[in-house]
Amino acid sequence: MTSPKTVLITGTSSGIGLAAAIGTARAGWTTIATMRDTGKAEALLRAAAEAGVADRIQVKRLDVTDSAGITACLDEVVAEHGRLDALVNNAGAAQVGTIEQSSVDDVRAAMEVNFFGVVAVTRAALPHLRASKGRVITVTSVGGVVGQPFNEAYCAAKFAVEGFMQSLAPVAATVGVDVTVVEPGAVASEFVANLGLDVPTLLAAAGPYGPALEAYITRTRQSFGNAQTPAEAAAPIVDALTVTRPPFRVQTSQWARDFVATTLADLDGSAVQTLTGTWVR
Repeated sequence: MTSPKTVLITGTSSGIGLAAAIGTARAGWTTIATMRDTGKAEALLRAAAEAGVADRIQVKRLDVTDSAGITACLDEVVAEHGRLDALVNNAGAAQVGTIEQSSVDDVRAAMEVNFFGVVAVTRAALPHLRASKGRVITVTSVGGVVGQPFNEAYCAAKFAVEGFMQSLAPVAATVGVDVTVVEPGAVASEFVANLGLDVPTLLAAAGPYGPALEAYITRTRQSFGNAQTPAEAAAPIVDALTVTRPPFRVQTSQWARDFVATTLADLDGSAVQTLTGTWVR
């Protein structure tokens, strides 16, 4: 009897990561659901029990900014399960602000989690994925293709991830590893709530950027009112793990496909600037 394939997913305490863990377990995968704080595993474990897949989900601590911890976690997974067949890079953190009013340390922190964390986990996983002819699935964002106001650091990190993965993909393919990026649009999840934004304080401190920030926040609240559910956004992740030949780039909704298409066909950049300019006026 063939052993179930093993997938490790980062950032599974809520949102897309939690939904992806449930989805992969339902699809028959042994799912290593990792998170920085395992004290926040209750929601995942409850969802797993309700879905009848608790026996296929194992929670482990993994902080994507801790290199030693990454290596230790992956070594433990392979020792316990004999293999690693797929990695889903999902952990991330938003950072709202414009550069004049943000510190360089704020930008570095956003890059550390959203870009260097992905690089570090992918690097550590690749020897195991070469052995299994496995897959790397990375949740980026439409913000990794279209730069968005007041998301300079976040989008910079996601752009970097897209460039990194697009460059890695043909190289990884030569050793039997498939690489895919999954680009969600607005998703109704705790990712937004976890920002903990004090909007009145932000606006009061925004100075000359106040009107633009207020317009952006109003537009963003409206867009998240019609957002995908985490389960809808996670479904393409499971598909990318199971199809015979996964594409490099996958959007999670028609809206995301249309939005990303704006920049992919925008040779001089004017279409994106016209579109996002309306968000801050």
